[in-house]
Amino acid sequence: MTATDSALTGFAQGWCALSLLHGRIESHIERALQAGHGLSVREYSLLDVLSRQHSGPGGHLRMHQVADSVVLSQSATTRLVSRLEDRGLLNRYICDTDRRGIYTDVSEAGLALLAAARPTNDAALREALAEAGRNPELAPLVAAVENTRTSPGPQLP
Repeated sequence: MTATDSALTGFAQGWCALSLLHGRIESHIERALQAGHGLSVREYSLLDVLSRQHSGPGGHLRMHQVADSVVLSQSATTRLVSRLEDRGLLNRYICDTDRRGIYTDVSEAGLALLAAARPTNDAALREALAEAGRNPELAPLVAAVENTRTSPGPQLP
């Protein structure tokens, strides 16, 4: 094995650990959101992203921006938007200035559900990180996640 091979193995091990951490956190949050609010992680994420839009220039996100924010394809995001619209949690309407554009806003019911679910999401995230932090393989990654709380993170598009 060459030095490059061992470096790649290290990267692969790091990626596996990161993937494991993500999976554990997402599963823990999924169970909590489903049990408490009937929401999936993706549904919660979509409501959260859309709730941060605002009126005015650049205030509404295009579907590809929403898809990127919730880490789904555009078609999967569109299906997710449709499901939440059917549940009365979202509203869609045509843009006044560009008839080709369709905006999606969180309804009052969606905002209420999001507000109720946010503490559940936050608590489940804290629990999942605490549990993962007790695993020696995951502890450095958990520390890195916790350190991002004190530094400015990426901003939504």
